[in-house]
Amino acid sequence: MGELSNHWQAIWLTLQLALFTVLILLLLGLPLAWWLSNYQGRFKSFFEALIALPLVLPPTVLGFYLLTAFSPDTFLGGLWVSIVGNQFVFSFAGILFGSVIYSLPFVVQPLVAAFSQTAKQVIVTASTLGIRPIKSFFYIILPMTKNSIIAAATLGFAHTLGEFGLVLMIGGNIPGSTQVVSIALFNHVESLQYDAAHQLALILLATSVISLTLLYRFNRHTKSVGVGV
Repeated sequence: MGELSNHWQAIWLTLQLALFTVLILLLLGLPLAWWLSNYQGRFKSFFEALIALPLVLPPTVLGFYLLTAFSPDTFLGGLWVSIVGNQFVFSFAGILFGSVIYSLPFVVQPLVAAFSQTAKQVIVTASTLGIRPIKSFFYIILPMTKNSIIAAATLGFAHTLGEFGLVLMIGGNIPGSTQVVSIALFNHVESLQYDAAHQLALILLATSVISLTLLYRFNRHTKSVGVGV
């Protein structure tokens, strides 16, 4: 019974982490992707590389630098404590912050691709009708790219579900606080509890398959109307 309770704690925590990560990424990623799709300055390649960095950077490396930057004796660490109320390490807020950075390209890059295909033509057409760019974004661009936004959110959600190294580096392994499903699964394998490991692995596998199925469905529908991710 206790083991089952721990499983549900890890599952619920993982779902919370994935959901909050996606919500924050949409709030940050939509304006960021819109700006990047329209920006043509000399530093565009640098900004694109910076956003894409988590795709090639090992999560443990990212976790290490976040730990270093937000340690209690640093300026950022002190600022974090004053704002959040607890230290960066071994906290849900800490692993949430790391997850947002680690999953950033999985949400922003599809949005940039979708906005790049629609932005210029729509803005020019809307401007001839006297519609301001900000209104065009909210009332024309967002509805037109709705399926791309859903697909990007689904991809970010699925990616967050499987996070391991980054969460372990920042949050450790605290049941009910920072122990997500991937870490609980590792614990079971390490202690040779393969039946419990199979249960968690199947949950992750099923959730990932469902998420990716939805992603490809939205992606296929989006391409059929001329806006791809």
